[in-house]
Amino acid sequence: MAERKPTIIDVARAAGASIKTVSRVMNNERYVSAETRERVQKVMAELQFQPNKSAQSLKGDKSYLIAHVYGDPGGPYTGQIQMGLLTRFRDQGYHLLIEEIDYRGDDVEERVSKLVNQLNLDAVVLTAPVTDNDTVIGVIERANIPYVRVTPQHEREGGSSVRIDERAASNDLALHLLAFGHRRIGFIKGPEHHAGTRLRYSGYCDALREYGLEPDPEIIEQGGFTYRSALSCARRLLSLPEPPTAVIASNDEMAAAVLSVAHDRGLSLPGDLSVVGFDDIELAEMVWPPLTTVKQPIQELADAAAEILVNVLTRKKGEAAPVAHRVLPHHVVIRRSTAPPARR
Repeated sequence: MAERKPTIIDVARAAGASIKTVSRVMNNERYVSAETRERVQKVMAELQFQPNKSAQSLKGDKSYLIAHVYGDPGGPYTGQIQMGLLTRFRDQGYHLLIEEIDYRGDDVEERVSKLVNQLNLDAVVLTAPVTDNDTVIGVIERANIPYVRVTPQHEREGGSSVRIDERAASNDLALHLLAFGHRRIGFIKGPEHHAGTRLRYSGYCDALREYGLEPDPEIIEQGGFTYRSALSCARRLLSLPEPPTAVIASNDEMAAAVLSVAHDRGLSLPGDLSVVGFDDIELAEMVWPPLTTVKQPIQELADAAAEILVNVLTRKKGEAAPVAHRVLPHHVVIRRSTAPPARR
C-alpha cells in the first residue's frame, strides 16, 4: 500500500500552528512572525510536504499559469526560449502555457483578452515580434498582470524586459569584417516588423560610417529570418556585376542559405566570400565553414525572464511589483567563415 502523503493538517499539527498560518507561510504572506514561519518551514521540509498548487489556486488569487505569447515561430529560437522557461517555472511550481497569436490580425485584442481573462493568468512572457506590439501589451497592462518582454526594441516603463544590445552586437560583427579589409559588405535583413531587424541593420550602418562608408542599397536584401527567404537574397547578391566580398545575415539560418548558394556557385569560402550570422544556434557549428556569429544567450534570456516573474509572483502581499530591465552580455564567436577579402 502506498505511503500516505502528508497534508497541510499534518504540518499544522506538527508545527503547533493553525491551518491558516501554514497557508500564509505557503503563500509567502505577511502577518506571520519570523519564528513561526521558520518553524513551519522546518516541519514542511522534515515531512517532505509538497503544497497542492491546484488547491491553493482555488482558495486564492493564483492560477499558477504563466503564458508565453509569441508570433513568428522563428526557427529554433522560440523552442529554446520555451524550454528554458518551462524548466525554470516548473521548478517553482508554475505551469507554462504556449500561445501563438497572429499579432497582425484584426482580432488580436479579442484573442489576447480571452487568454488573459478566461485563464486567470498569473503572468505573461512576450517574445519578439509580439514583444513590441502595443495592442497586446495594452490588454495585459489593463488586466494588471505582470509581464516580461524578451528582446524588445525599447524598454517600457510599465513592464520588465531582458535583452542583449543587438545594435552593438551587429556593429561588432561588421567591424570584424571591416578590420579584415572588407569594404563591400552585403546585408540580409529579417522581417520588417521585427525589432531585431531594425537594431541589427542599424548596427551594420553604424560600423560602415565609422569607416567613412555609406550603406549601398544594391547590396542590402530583405529576408525573413528563414533559410528559404535568404536563398533568393543570396542569389541576387552573388549575381551582381560586383558582388560583395562579405555578407552579414541577420540570423544563422539565413547565413546558412548564403553558404549554400556560394557552394553551388563554386566559390571558395571564406577566400572568395566571408559570411557571418547572428544567434549562434546549433546550426552555426554544423555548416561548412562553421559560422562566425554573435552568441545570443538564449538560455540566459529565458532564465532572466523567469527569475524576474518569480520574484514578482512570490513577493509579499502589499509590496509593489518590481520592474526590472536587464541587458545581458553578448560576444562575437569567431569561426572559419571569415577571412580577409581576396584580390580581384
